[in-house]
Amino acid sequence: MVNVLHSEVDTRAAALAEVHAERLVCRRGCFGCCVDGITVFEVEADRIRDGASELLASGVPHSSGRCAFLGAEGECRIYEHRPYVCRTQGLPLRWLEEAAEAEYRDICSLNDEGTPIEELAAEECWTLGEVEEQLARLNGGRGRVGLRELFGSRPLLSS
Repeated sequence: MVNVLHSEVDTRAAALAEVHAERLVCRRGCFGCCVDGITVFEVEADRIRDGASELLASGVPHSSGRCAFLGAEGECRIYEHRPYVCRTQGLPLRWLEEAAEAEYRDICSLNDEGTPIEELAAEECWTLGEVEEQLARLNGGRGRVGLRELFGSRPLLSS
């Protein structure tokens, strides 16, 4: 079921990437958002474990400070199995704080050129909330896990 959700996210994210093609500089080797400390729902961790079992068994994580799955040349070593958060990075993001009755927006500073994100129509942004709720339901009450933890205790890949 996570595969289907990720596929839907990819389709929607690709459409937004096309809308913002002139401003997006995210490409293979761009790893500004590939930071340490990212956690994912266990259901996504299971997908990574299944899809990257060889890497997890014999590979080494990237050095601390960057995502454990970042390769030596800045590539994502689990790209096909990457979690939801990585599938929408770079896009203009928006989220609503109902308690404060406020809307917030953000975008990677590398992709900030162009129309200010505050002026974009809501449908021109990735709205946070819905997919996270779907993942939480699929997760079935299980917790979250850090991406680095999927490697267990392994030596680090030098940067």
